[in-house]
Amino acid sequence: MDYVSGFMLGLSLIFAIGSQNAFILKQGLKKQHIFAICLFCAVSDALLISAGVAGFGAITTRYPNAVFIAKIAGALFLLVYGLQSLYASATKSHALTQDHQQVSSLKKSLLLCFGFTWLNPHVYLDTLVLVGMVSTGAASKLQFGIGAVSASFVFFFSLGYGARLLSPLFAKPKAWNILDALVGLLMIYLAWHLYSS
Repeated sequence: MDYVSGFMLGLSLIFAIGSQNAFILKQGLKKQHIFAICLFCAVSDALLISAGVAGFGAITTRYPNAVFIAKIAGALFLLVYGLQSLYASATKSHALTQDHQQVSSLKKSLLLCFGFTWLNPHVYLDTLVLVGMVSTGAASKLQFGIGAVSASFVFFFSLGYGARLLSPLFAKPKAWNILDALVGLLMIYLAWHLYSS
C-alpha cells in the first residue's frame, strides 16, 4: 500500500506539463538522445526523492536562501530558453524528417536537461519537502520512496518514447513552429510565475 501511495504521489507531482516535460517531449519528437535524457531526469528525481524520504526536507526549510537563489537562477534560465523558442518559431522552417533534422549534441542536451531539472526550485519543494513530509506518515518509508521513484521512471520514459506517436503530425513545418511558440510562451510564463511566487 505504501508503494502505491508513493507511486501515485510521485506521478501527480510530475504529471503537469512543465519546462522539463516540455523539453523531453521535444527531444522525443526529434528522436534525439531520448534514453539518456529520460534516464538523467529519472535518476535526478530518484536522488531528490531519496533525500526527501531520508529527511532532508528539514534542511531546505531551515535554509530558505538556497531556495531563493535557485528560484532566481531558474527564472532566468527559463526566460532565455523561452525567448529562444519564440525566436525559432518565427524564423525557422523545419520538419521532422530524417534528412533535415538538426541534431543537438548529447552534451548540450544534457546541460539543458540539467538546467530544467536542478535549477527549478519547485523540484526541491516537491521532492525534498513535500515527498519527505508525506513519507513520514508511511508505515514503510522504503516502499513509499521506491513507489515515488518508480513513478518518475515510468513517466519520463513513457513521455520520451511516447512522443514519437506524434511524429507524423510534426512532419509538417507549421506544426513544429506552433510547438516552438507554445513551448516558448510556456517557458516565459513559468519564469514569471517562478519569479513572482
